[in-house]
Amino acid sequence: MKRNMQQAAGRHAGIALAIASGVALSHPALAQQALPLNDLSSFQPSSKTWRIAGDVQADLAAANALKPANGTGILVNVPTNKEHGADLFTNLTHGDADFELEYLMAKGSNSGIYLQGRYEIQLLDSWGVTQPRAGDNGGIYERWDDSKPDGQKGYEGHAPRQNVSKAPGLWQKMRISFQAPRFDASGKKIQNARILSLSLNGVTIHEDVELSGPTRGAMQNNEVATGPIRIQGDHGAVAFRNIKITNYDKPRPELTNLKYTLYKGKYQAEPANYASLPPEAEGPSGVISSAVSNMDNEFLIRYTGTIKVAEPGTYTFNMGVNGGGGALRINKQQVIPISEWNGRGTANLPAGELPFELIYSKFVDWAQPSLGLSVSGPGIREYLVSDAALSSGNTVDPILVEAPSNTILRSFMDIPRHGRVVHAVSVGSNKGLHYTYDMDRGNMVQIWRGAFLDATPMWHDRGDGSSRPRGAVQYFGKPAFSVAVLTNNTAAWPDDTTGSSFRTRGYVLDADDQPTFKYDMAGAKIQDALKVAADGQGLQRTITAEGAPANMYVRLAAASTIEPAGKGMYLVDGKAYYLRIDGADGVQLRDAAGGKELVAPLKGTVSYTILY
Repeated sequence: MKRNMQQAAGRHAGIALAIASGVALSHPALAQQALPLNDLSSFQPSSKTWRIAGDVQADLAAANALKPANGTGILVNVPTNKEHGADLFTNLTHGDADFELEYLMAKGSNSGIYLQGRYEIQLLDSWGVTQPRAGDNGGIYERWDDSKPDGQKGYEGHAPRQNVSKAPGLWQKMRISFQAPRFDASGKKIQNARILSLSLNGVTIHEDVELSGPTRGAMQNNEVATGPIRIQGDHGAVAFRNIKITNYDKPRPELTNLKYTLYKGKYQAEPANYASLPPEAEGPSGVISSAVSNMDNEFLIRYTGTIKVAEPGTYTFNMGVNGGGGALRINKQQVIPISEWNGRGTANLPAGELPFELIYSKFVDWAQPSLGLSVSGPGIREYLVSDAALSSGNTVDPILVEAPSNTILRSFMDIPRHGRVVHAVSVGSNKGLHYTYDMDRGNMVQIWRGAFLDATPMWHDRGDGSSRPRGAVQYFGKPAFSVAVLTNNTAAWPDDTTGSSFRTRGYVLDADDQPTFKYDMAGAKIQDALKVAADGQGLQRTITAEGAPANMYVRLAAASTIEPAGKGMYLVDGKAYYLRIDGADGVQLRDAAGGKELVAPLKGTVSYTILY
């Protein structure tokens, strides 16, 4: 227990406790239940429009149309003129819960998820919408009162912060963290329901939204502690898969008999014997907090007490100790070892009253004192057991870059699992569709929907030169060249510039400030023009080569899967995005290491559009 705590001063000042808000989603491994989709037995009987399928495909040219394929794992609803369709209710009910699901909309389709059958999260084809409203995809639908004047009947709807919706026929992912209403012993409501967090396609679009009552079209206008999930089925064609639920119906552990002892001094290792140290202050405490110290630096707080555990099982603890180090012990076992800034640990705890001990040593003079501790466990959503007002540490106001018109920012860009692109050019548009171009390889590395860039890591303090997308990102895998010379049309795509004479020539802007990138390769002069469509629904790319050798190719896509979708269309990477061929001869779908590639010879011009 005497491991060194020093060297923390070299860490970045912006490190802070991630659980400060107290509404973080719990870890999915905690009692998560997948809704079986081998048949319809998980649901109450409904209309014949609902079925189980193995695959499903939309048609971008046909409204409200989905084509299911035989198999299992996907829940599909296809209402028709003959069969209008009806809502679908789960057999299970829920109170506090987290939900994960993937869904796929038909063109122009409309559906919704009603939590407890009463609070609707809207599902809609909102592809390309620039100013989303409460009725758009991911919106929390409005409440309704017919007694109010026209134009005021709908109220308390909540639009998503930004529109990160994908095109019809593409899988979208939603995560919802829901807190049910609370009632006293007489059944009177004492606390409203809340959407603690809702993310769509990896982007948080709602946080801590209070729901004063059921939204319009609820199964009933009353409120309850538990209720079923209801899926709207009478408006449009929609498909679902990977529906997962984590219920939080177990009592939380409680800290009791909590006492603190404050010691003055610079403790970079834990004291061997607390009994030999004169305390600066001590006494009972109602909550874990760094505020028991009136010193800014060079002090140690030791908390002792009892933690009452009602539900035995594995518990996870997250601790933030800003500007120093700390440790956590429960039931005489070390849960979080001596660590600096942030620590995390798990413990298998029996039911009962267990001894509790927490240590926080503050010794970095420039950091603000801050101490936070959260816990999650079996059937228990992660929550703060420390003082929420003092758990945030050194927070930083974000530095956000908007794109009210076509906007360009050069920075480093980190691509998950593939490292840093050091000559990245990010291009934003007021259509809500943006991309990053890698000038070292002449290729796009990502495209995203929603807001433009967060430049906080680039410009805060000394900065690290990087920015990051703020919307729903589609990555294109390991950064690689878009154009290459191949010995034949089955040769492997090259990993580097060896022998290519690659040289970037920068970019030029057109009248609308949309760039055309230029580079030389294998004796050819190449221009790479990218333009966001006027409706914001796609990004058109036109690659032109002057003096190209006969064996020069363009790689249009590389992914785990690429499926032909008719009329020059392809569905890429498990229906993550569409690729439409606008102008290219000899397009070839071929096998590649671990997946598929779409390539075309570059005889002059190759043009295609990414629809996302």
